[in-house]
Amino acid sequence: MKDKLYIVIPAYNEEMNIKNTVEQWHKIAVRIGEGSRLVVVNDGSRDRTGEVLEECAQRFERLIPLHRQNGGHGAAVLYGYRYAVEHGADYIFQTDSDGQTVPDEFWQLWEERARCGLLIGDRTHRQDGIGRIFVTRVLRLVLRMRFGIFIKDANTPFRLMRSEELAQVIDMLPGNYNLPNVMMSVIYQKKGWVTRWYPITFRPRQGGKNSINLRRIVKIGWQAWKDFGMFTRMMERRRDI
Repeated sequence: MKDKLYIVIPAYNEEMNIKNTVEQWHKIAVRIGEGSRLVVVNDGSRDRTGEVLEECAQRFERLIPLHRQNGGHGAAVLYGYRYAVEHGADYIFQTDSDGQTVPDEFWQLWEERARCGLLIGDRTHRQDGIGRIFVTRVLRLVLRMRFGIFIKDANTPFRLMRSEELAQVIDMLPGNYNLPNVMMSVIYQKKGWVTRWYPITFRPRQGGKNSINLRRIVKIGWQAWKDFGMFTRMMERRRDI
């Protein structure tokens, strides 16, 4: 029996990008084989993202559009992960809807899926601006300070996971957690599960407006610092992390 892959993509106000994103990643699901799906989580978009997704669903048989009230990127990612686990995925891959990642680079991860753990893209070829690169470097330092571990690129939206391990990890996270991919990277490392990075390209946003600005970055960063403290205390209490 072939492995079933669920590709999870959160989307918020991406009407300019979502059709191309679906077209590109749907090809991956088709090539993997029967039972694989492309799951796009429309996180309460205020533009035509939801309508475009429903139109796409008429053309692309492996596409599953999910619509929910806006809860933020992290909550949408977790919603998609839980859906994939509950519907029998063997492997789950997550990326974003803004066209910054390159679908052809997925195959280097898929060919080594038996290594999972967590196979994750390392954004060595970044074209999204010096500000974002600075945030990644600060995050790397913060994680070293809080958890005593070195993670190259903890929040990359280009990651492949085995469902049975992912199910254990997401059970540790609240459904509305702000930065789930970051904390998941920490948990995989702390558990000693295989974590491997693969060089990927990270392009500029392909259309539309970036919803993250400096003010939001500071707000998210402050909340993340407090959340990391909570998880540090949790890990001190638990024996399985």
